[in-house]
Amino acid sequence: MTTTVAWSNWSGSVRCEPRRLARPEDEAAIVALVAGLAGDRSTPLRPAGTGHSFVPLCATDGVLLSLDRLQGIIDVDPARQEATVWAGTELHGLGAPLLAAGLALENMGDIDRQSLAGAVGTGTHGTGRTLGSIATQVVGLRLVLASGETLDCSAEQEPEIFAAARLSLGALGVVTRVTLRLLPAYRLHERTWAASFDECLAGLAALIEANRHFEFFWSPREDACAMKALNPTTAAALEGPAEPPAAPGRLARYLGPERVDWSHRIFPSERTLRFNELEFAVPAANGPDCLRELRSLMQSRHPEVAWPIEYRTQRADDIPLSPAYGRETVTISLHQAHDRPHEAFFADAEAIFRNHRGRPHWGKMHRYDARDLRAAYPHWDQFGAARRRVDPDGRWLNPYLRRLMLE
Repeated sequence: MTTTVAWSNWSGSVRCEPRRLARPEDEAAIVALVAGLAGDRSTPLRPAGTGHSFVPLCATDGVLLSLDRLQGIIDVDPARQEATVWAGTELHGLGAPLLAAGLALENMGDIDRQSLAGAVGTGTHGTGRTLGSIATQVVGLRLVLASGETLDCSAEQEPEIFAAARLSLGALGVVTRVTLRLLPAYRLHERTWAASFDECLAGLAALIEANRHFEFFWSPREDACAMKALNPTTAAALEGPAEPPAAPGRLARYLGPERVDWSHRIFPSERTLRFNELEFAVPAANGPDCLRELRSLMQSRHPEVAWPIEYRTQRADDIPLSPAYGRETVTISLHQAHDRPHEAFFADAEAIFRNHRGRPHWGKMHRYDARDLRAAYPHWDQFGAARRRVDPDGRWLNPYLRRLMLE
């Protein structure tokens, strides 16, 4: 008799009962596991990180292969400013050892609980008009293919596979190690303040231009914005008192005292409340108008939603499945408490995003299918060709990915 186990993602929006939850101790064990199943086409395979995606990327009734024991830095090269890292390493585990080598990630998001493979494979990002997602910092990968063979790829070695593998949703194989391009360790000065919606929009272009990192949260209850700017500094600490700025209501949770510290300590924010999330990437020029329409939607049709809208920026990149592919980008995120209905609200918001040529964040909720995605991504078929080359039988595709990848 086969015994199933229960698995759930962070928010509780995805649950599945795989026949087996495998937690290999090392890369060799992953290779052996996958090779042992290579001839068993009846048993689906899916890799899993920490479950911070809100959609069923990992869900399977077959073998769920957890990367949580592949932790730590394999090798660091300060001269080349690169490090090779085990794919299951959680982002918060990178800061201290990289700092000890005098290095740091170029950018991070405001949550650092994801696995490196999960963050790379879904396009996880921070904010900054000159900066890309974590996937843009990748210069090399190792994949375990459905056959059990390993494939190392980079811009010089298997470049077509590398182009696809930098953001692949786990559809090419199991990523076991990632080589990252880094920067010399740096400090950031964080400043937060409150502004009215009109004040925020009036100064938005200048704020994005003037700061390495700028973002804001619009709070529907206060119709005001919590603004945040981060910039490199040579200061060792903040001079003078660091008092939290005054802010009304719910905005206060997004504001804090000015801070100066190493980058990996400044980027993340504590997220103790669970939620579900919708995020789309729109052309940068569309960002303000898209936000205005979403604000109007929430005020008129969904006044019950108290969670804020988050507004961030990304530079254009050349990764086939990147939501920022080929265009300067604004990302806009909407949230709802994990135990509250979100379907009608997210559907109404998605209609607005579609009108602004939005591309969904791969780890967050959306209703796009293969036809929608082919229209949104100029190199959709290039990714498909790379996927079929390394996984012709579709062993890594669960029902959700089949809906995304196959018409």
